[in-house]
Amino acid sequence: MTARKPSRKSPTRTEARPSTTPGTPTTATTATTPTALTTPVALTTSTALTASAPKPVPSGAARTTTAPGRPGAPTARTRTTAPSGSGAQGRSTGEDAEGPRVGPGRLLDGPVPDGPALDAPALDAADRGRLLAGEHHAPHGLLGAHPVEGGVLLRALRPCAESVTVLADGVRTELREDGDGLFSGVLPLSSVPEYTLLVGYGSGDVEVHDPYRFLPALGEFDLHLIGEGRHEELWTALGAWPMVHQGITGTRFTVWAPNARGVRVVGDFNFWDGTGFPMRSLGSTGVWELFLPAVGEGALYKFDICRPDGSHTVRADPMARHAEVPPATASIVTASHHRWRDEEWMAHRGDRPVHEAPLSVYEVHLPSWRPGLGYRELAAQLPAYVSELGFTHVELMPVAEHPFGGSWGYQVTGFYAPTSRMGTPDDFRYLVDALHRAGIGVIVDWVPAHFPRDDWALAEFDGRPLYEHSDPSRAAHPDWGTLEFDYGRTEVRNFLVANATYWCEEFHVDGLRVDAVASMLYLDYSREDGQWSPNEHGGRENLDAVAFLQEMNATVYRRNPGVVTIAEESTAWNGVTRATHHVGPDGFGGLGFGLKWNMGWMHDSLTYMSKEPVHRKYHHNEMTFSMVYAYSENYVLPISHDEVVHGKQALVTKMPGDWWQRRADHRAYLGFMWAHPGKQLLFMGQEFAQGSEWSEGHGPDWWLLDPSYGAEADHRGVRTLVGDLNAVYAATPALWQRDTVPEGFDWVDGGAAEDNVLAFLRYDAEGSPLLALSHFSPVVRHEYRVGVPEVAGRTVSWVEALNTDAVRYGGSGVHNPGPLKPEAVTAHGRPDSLLLTLPPLATVWLRPG
Repeated sequence: MTARKPSRKSPTRTEARPSTTPGTPTTATTATTPTALTTPVALTTSTALTASAPKPVPSGAARTTTAPGRPGAPTARTRTTAPSGSGAQGRSTGEDAEGPRVGPGRLLDGPVPDGPALDAPALDAADRGRLLAGEHHAPHGLLGAHPVEGGVLLRALRPCAESVTVLADGVRTELREDGDGLFSGVLPLSSVPEYTLLVGYGSGDVEVHDPYRFLPALGEFDLHLIGEGRHEELWTALGAWPMVHQGITGTRFTVWAPNARGVRVVGDFNFWDGTGFPMRSLGSTGVWELFLPAVGEGALYKFDICRPDGSHTVRADPMARHAEVPPATASIVTASHHRWRDEEWMAHRGDRPVHEAPLSVYEVHLPSWRPGLGYRELAAQLPAYVSELGFTHVELMPVAEHPFGGSWGYQVTGFYAPTSRMGTPDDFRYLVDALHRAGIGVIVDWVPAHFPRDDWALAEFDGRPLYEHSDPSRAAHPDWGTLEFDYGRTEVRNFLVANATYWCEEFHVDGLRVDAVASMLYLDYSREDGQWSPNEHGGRENLDAVAFLQEMNATVYRRNPGVVTIAEESTAWNGVTRATHHVGPDGFGGLGFGLKWNMGWMHDSLTYMSKEPVHRKYHHNEMTFSMVYAYSENYVLPISHDEVVHGKQALVTKMPGDWWQRRADHRAYLGFMWAHPGKQLLFMGQEFAQGSEWSEGHGPDWWLLDPSYGAEADHRGVRTLVGDLNAVYAATPALWQRDTVPEGFDWVDGGAAEDNVLAFLRYDAEGSPLLALSHFSPVVRHEYRVGVPEVAGRTVSWVEALNTDAVRYGGSGVHNPGPLKPEAVTAHGRPDSLLLTLPPLATVWLRPG
């Protein structure tokens, strides 16, 4: 028999796919590349497929010949090396595969002619039934090649096949058909050979590698870490990994499903029929594994799970790193080919602690910022826009895959997959890279508090509560109709902790804003008496969630210098930004976050601003109360998406009065916000005083900045102010260097309620001050006396650094020209003072001239 080399042609074709396949499109473009065989196996050219009724073509095909339009060709865009960064000990990949490599078999009694194999002993009826039902835990023990008395038993499960022939040692041996897609025979060899299978269908023959001749592609050390809940690079061990295993290119599929009776891989490479692709259980860890030769990047897949009751469910991969565009739900085999160019940013982002650095954040909902743009198109526009405005960071509302766009990404099903709505994972890397090269940090919203109940995703994943708590009252989230994670289960905690590090390490993000922390911390969150049970100490704290958040923060900070974690926490929980090893008066260590959203400041200050100026004096304390607790945590001052949607009105629309007064209040409020201790966050559209609420359907009202619009100057003036606020802020250490210590702040006059005035000083580490005055009354106040400190032991002049009433911002132009010299007149407890003119509804910053 003459051996032929495998064809190297790689035809690309559009192939029809079954319309009944859930979560998959009706067509798919697949590049088919034959796997280069490195084993001494004689290959036989497949015959042309000519039957009119197509048969499924299995994965692992070394070469296929298909009639035009034939569906089901195997995906073969594959990695040629083991995955980078997956160097856990004991992993079996590539030429260094764990265990001995099988070599060519030696004939027992000389050459054997081509023909049928010897009869094999019948498969045990119970094993046969479990195998065909997809509930066998060890299919590799039944399928593949195994030494037996008299030779090597080889058994294959190939549904719809008419014949299976073994190609080994230059001979071809046909296996006996046992029914139900099973084929078997005994080859008269003394040892297990390297072989391929020639699978015959009515439409032709396909030569494939047998998935059941491979050793496990996941090592013992990985399994040990998974069992302990300490695998910090879990994404390298679970999911779908294109790789070279035992010299053959393919994809390793692994999934955690401890309650399953059996698991099979289904995908576009097997017509979504997993009968011939059962996975093996890797011991007590609950991990199932199967290496499929020739399946590579771009392949669609899911897991067919046999539940404890014998029923089946088809699930997307919880560890999928790429997914179909919703509403389709299949997972996609992927590998990264992006070449990062942000080395300088990554090397220096941790040079200065975040709480001692300028941080002003532009919050963005990517799908609606410029509707219709993908990640790469956004990379051409977003960095330039944010740079022009002077923000140091962007915060992206959740980018993890989610089925319902109206959730804005806060109901996640694919925790490891950037949403495909705007491109591939590498496209998202490209966007982050572009922002970094523009000098802009990237924070992403992360949602470990809950997940939706979709029956193709995480809910009762393997037939029983797995990711969610086993107690239904603990599992059901009372507000959002979702399920809460079981933070007490080590594997679930590992899933989430590894996910936090995954976004930082795989996508170079600089921060995680953790959503809905309060709902995680309290057992009675949104629950009435009788709907919750206290913890072991009789309290309302969720001790498992506390431990999880502490572990997550400790791990992220240890592994990723320069990254910041930010808590959206709306209660007075003690120690959100305290170190985890520092125990507070409540007996808990700190949660370990770097920053916390100051929801109290946001609520109080917006309440004040919504009042008519004549009534504001009665609410003056709402603007000053934040300083009572300003240093209890490290704060961010957020004007986020939540404050400009669902009937809450846009920021400028919250203000009272006519259009001029609303814009003036809007500008004055931003000036007050940027001067107040804490970092700043502003949601898109509010930088140019958009009057309508945000809608994810159309995004910001960019037309307001169109020169042809009559009021364009009003909106552009506010945007110009935001750019100047950021520029002066970044250049003035007094506004950020001592944000978290009381030495950085001093009231000049916090009690001028009748005047609607707040005056305070900010100091940098060298003692250099900035004087901020906010005047929330629509009148001009002339000769308004304000006490000022000496600077470096001497009296100095002061100049305006910023005035929100400037004409270029749309204001009336009332200002204090030239340097202002202090007078030796006592005011506000200081021997020197200035006489100022306070513009109407304005904030003025002054600094030593």
